[in-house]
Formats: sequence, structure tokens, C-alpha cells
Amino acid sequence: MAQFKIKQNVKEYGPEGHAVKVGTPSMGGVVFPLCIVVVLPFCGSDTLKLFSLPLLASVVGYLDDHAKVVKGSGDGLSSLQKLGLQVALSMPWCVWVSMGEGISLWSGMRVAGYFAIPLLLFLSVGLQNAVNVTDGLDGLAAGAMAISVLGFIPFLVDNPMGLAFVAALLAVCLAFLWHNSHPARVFMGDGGAHFLAGSLLVLGVISGRLWLVFPMGFLFGVEILSVAIQILAIRKFGRKVFRMSPIHHHFELIGWPETRIVTRFWLVHVFGMVALVMIAAVFGEGMLG
Repeated sequence: MAQFKIKQNVKEYGPEGHAVKVGTPSMGGVVFPLCIVVVLPFCGSDTLKLFSLPLLASVVGYLDDHAKVVKGSGDGLSSLQKLGLQVALSMPWCVWVSMGEGISLWSGMRVAGYFAIPLLLFLSVGLQNAVNVTDGLDGLAAGAMAISVLGFIPFLVDNPMGLAFVAALLAVCLAFLWHNSHPARVFMGDGGAHFLAGSLLVLGVISGRLWLVFPMGFLFGVEILSVAIQILAIRKFGRKVFRMSPIHHHFELIGWPETRIVTRFWLVHVFGMVALVMIAAVFGEGMLG
């Protein structure tokens, strides 16, 4: 990426401390799709159906990354352009996966196609944006995704394809984290973030327990929720809830060092995942079965 002069450009309205990240090679996530190759020997006829989402989602991210490189700016596609592409490229997959018996929320609870399509579309677009905004500090998104992927293992013990995909994703995330940990020597870019988001949703579908996307995506949900709260507060009440959103920037601005934020956010992610799964075990009959 450095050779092709694909380097990070920070947003003008971002934290001042991020100026030191300018020039760091970006779009490192371009290697993420290679993990699908590892899964091919364990796959059957559903290979393309299941794994087309991460690939389609990554296209949106790469287009955004390309726009940033061309503009020489931290801003690529507009929000509406990105949303339109996310919907357009996610919809075929949502329809394809929902055909026939629909999708399984948990054991004994299936959702028919006409309900499954909007649900999957909401989750796909939501996750793509959630993982993307989480990727704002060195190692934060890659480390959180590695934790999420590990969380799926107990629910995929009888699924060789699912376990193979987990192993490939975990290897990719940890290998990338080696170079992305503070101070980062490469960033994944929007393409990598979108690929990981699509992969998280695919794991939920493969596991037969789509609801697992919520605990396994806990930190990503917190991050995107902080953005929504900030926008709502500014537009409706003319004031901010956080010094800056997403919420990891708030802690930067109150003086926390980047490494402390990342490690503590990873811990919050683990606690949130465990708490939601435990609640489901106690109150959700059949959700873990």
C-alpha cells in the first residue's frame, strides 16, 4: 500500500491527535477476502450464497477508500451514496439467503422470507456502518472482531464449514492486529471493515442462531449507538452528549491514552457479550439450544 501511495488521510473534524496518523498505509483489509479461500474445501453448494455478502460489502468500502485516495481527503463517498450502495449490494444476498424456509433466529424459531429480508438488510447495513465507525483507533476493530469470532465457536462445534471460517477470520484478524496495534503501521480501510461486518452476519446465519449477532457485535452496537445519540441530541436539542462521537473519540478528548481506550473497550466487549448470552440462557428458552 505504501508503494502504491495508498495512505491514510484523517478527517478535518477528527481529534487533533490523529494528525500523526496521516501517511500511514491504508486499505490493508484488501487481503481479508483471502480467508474465504481457506473455507472452500469445507463448503458445498451454498458457498457462494453464504460468502457473497462479505465480498459485496467490501466493494462498498473499497469504493469509499478509492474516493478518499482520489480526493486526498479523509472523506470519501457521501453518507447517502454509501447507504445507497450498502442497500443495493446487500439486498440480493438478503433475498437469496431468505428463499425457501427463511432463516433461523434460534432453535425452533424460523423467520419466513418476507420478514427475513428486511431483518437481514437492517442487520447488514447496520453492521457495515457499526464496524466502520469502530475502526477509529489502532487495533480497536480488529481486536474486537477477533473476540467476536471466538465467541461463535461454542455454537459451531458441529459445523465444519463454520469452524473453518472462524479459524480463517481469526487468523486474518490476529495477523492484521500484529501490524495494526498501536502505533499502527497499516490501517484496514473501509473495505476491510465492511468485509468483517458481512462476515459477522454470515456467522450468525451459519450458526442457525441469528440473534447471536447482537451479543457478538456488542461493542460495534455501542459505537454506532453513540453516533446516533450524538446526532439526535445535536439536531433536536442543540447540544452534545459526548465531546465527540463515536464514543472512543470522547475518551480521547478527556485525556485517555489510545492504548487504554482500546484495551478497556475490548474488555467492555467481552463483558457485554457474556452478559447478553447469560441473559438469553436464563430467560430465552431454546436460544442457546
